[in-house]
Amino acid sequence: MKVAFATTDGIFVNDHFAWSRWFAVYEVDADNRRLLEMRGVPPGRGDDEEDPDAEEDRIAVRIDLLNDVHLLYVTAIGGPAAARVIRARIHPVKVSGVPPIAGVLDELQGVLQKAPPPWLRRILEREKLAGSSR
Repeated sequence: MKVAFATTDGIFVNDHFAWSRWFAVYEVDADNRRLLEMRGVPPGRGDDEEDPDAEEDRIAVRIDLLNDVHLLYVTAIGGPAAARVIRARIHPVKVSGVPPIAGVLDELQGVLQKAPPPWLRRILEREKLAGSSR
């Protein structure tokens, strides 16, 4: 499954979803993980804080950028943004502090190796049915 991390440096989960300029995207299963790419938010849409539509654009751009991702780790995400992310079939996960991406991946793989919670099993089943087309 594809997992994204809001990051400023590619090392830590350390950014708010709506303000993150970069997302580290990994392919992850119970035994393996691989950095696929660092996805950057294109400059422009949503950058103007005085534009009343900026927030809407900022969120839309990020959802479009991550449309093939299953899990999204962030330090913060607003309620309306979280609802839109969920509607896009991306599961947001808010982390505590500023954990290293490698540590979060270790924890995720540990959960995948044992007994994933129901919400994660649903994502895995959906991915399996889709044939990893996301």
